[in-house]
Amino acid sequence: MEETDYSAWIGRSEEAEDIVTPSPLNRLSATLDRNDPPHAPGTALPPLAHWLYFLPDAPQSGLGADGHPMRGGFLPPVHELPRRMWAGSRITFAHDIPVGATIHRRSTIAAATRKQGASGPLVLVTVRHEISGKGGPVAIVDEHDIVYRGLQGPAAKTLPDTAAAPKGEWRRTLTPDPVLLFRYSALTFNGHRIHYDRDYVTKEEGYPGLVVHGPLIATLLVDLVRRNLPQRRIAAFSFRAASPLFDGRPMSVNADLPDADGRIRLWAADAAGRTCMTAQVQLDMAGERP
Repeated sequence: MEETDYSAWIGRSEEAEDIVTPSPLNRLSATLDRNDPPHAPGTALPPLAHWLYFLPDAPQSGLGADGHPMRGGFLPPVHELPRRMWAGSRITFAHDIPVGATIHRRSTIAAATRKQGASGPLVLVTVRHEISGKGGPVAIVDEHDIVYRGLQGPAAKTLPDTAAAPKGEWRRTLTPDPVLLFRYSALTFNGHRIHYDRDYVTKEEGYPGLVVHGPLIATLLVDLVRRNLPQRRIAAFSFRAASPLFDGRPMSVNADLPDADGRIRLWAADAAGRTCMTAQVQLDMAGERP
């Protein structure tokens, strides 16, 4: 099969607007089992909650077999590699965005490269999102990595026992269930069937269970910091997925204590303690929130 060169997509961009309404934020708090007061207009958008806005709006007839919008258009049409995963992000929060604000997002294809992985060919696409209040400076930059994989290799990489990490100084354990995954899919209008359709995910894509969303795991990691340092502002966050987590199996989110420069190392682990996602938070060293 001739390999498609997707470099022509680099530099393509699209723009969108949305309004930071409080209802999705309140529902996210409920999904995370947080005891937050209602998000009133003027309060700051929590870190990573920008993922609740600018949601996909493809019509039902425009969806592919996996529940995602059909490939093509803004993103490269990587038809030959059916598995698609959110591999990681690097995010900076330069300014707070208040609830109630009209927000603007400019998205640009920053990279589209083909690689050979241990399980076969890969296509890696990086999208740079720049989000600002309407007419204001860029408040959030989110560089989002998407990986496309084929069906010939195993669906999930088997992690060696050496991937086990010690328990964090901060730690939360939970067992994600189909209801949690459904609620997060609904919050983000994510139709990807690997998160809710057990027949599809096990029979078509070969996973052993429903896949926990990468951004949900990332949100749980940031939430761990927010629970332990509720008054500290997060200036940056990055994460990298190593292996999927699945419903019905215990998992944990862990963190070291902040270092002298305000950096916090975080990781998510499966029931055996093997690291499935690594992350880092950079605290804003200017001070605490009011």
